[in-house]
Formats: sequence, C-alpha cells, structure tokens
Amino acid sequence: MLDNKKKQQIIKKFATHTGDTGSSEVQIAILTYEIEELAEHLKAHPKDHSSRRGLLRKVSARRRLISYLKKDNPESFDELAKKLKVKQARAIKNPHAKEAENSEEEVLEEEIEKDLANEKDSE
Repeated sequence: MLDNKKKQQIIKKFATHTGDTGSSEVQIAILTYEIEELAEHLKAHPKDHSSRRGLLRKVSARRRLISYLKKDNPESFDELAKKLKVKQARAIKNPHAKEAENSEEEVLEEEIEKDLANEKDSE
C-alpha cells in the first residue's frame, strides 16, 4: 500500500488540473504504482494468495480505467501510456465469434454473387 506522501507525489505529477485527485489519469497512475509494489511483494512471498487476489483486482480496475480513458480521451491516454509505460491490453476474441464473422462474410459473398447473377439475367 502506498503511503500518503508517495500518493500525493503521484497525484501532483499526473493531475490534469489543480485540485485533481480522482481523474482517470490519476487513478491509473496510483493503481500502476500499487501494482508494482504488490508485484515486488509477491516475488518475496509467492504463497500470499490474499495479496495475489488484491493484485488481480487492481489490475482489473486499471484495465477498465485504461479502456475508458482510451475511448474517452485518446490523446491523454497516449501521453499517460508513455509516462507510465503501460499499454492497452489486447481484446481476447471469443473463438465462436470468429466462426460467426466467417459465416457473415460468406453470407455477404453469396448475396453479392446472387446480385451479380440477377444483373446478368436481367440484361
């Protein structure tokens, strides 16, 4: 857990305006530093499962905030990503969704072929 002094330094460094303590940028920065601390702790204490659960929760919260920031303010996300050296997680595709995409493409191709055939017949 970050002490108040370090947390205030992080807030000051990543604040978007004076008095800013809760913007997405600040929350992502705080979570990033907390994740780094927990990761170091877990290297020394690999059987500490409650801390591992807390780490996973923080990583999940950061991922959601990063996704929101990237959608809402891409320029701010790019700047923050450079400062913190974080990146947007790749979306995990559902293998069944791929089949659906292929079937949609096949349906579109069939429709195009039918339209072309109809045009030739009408000529």
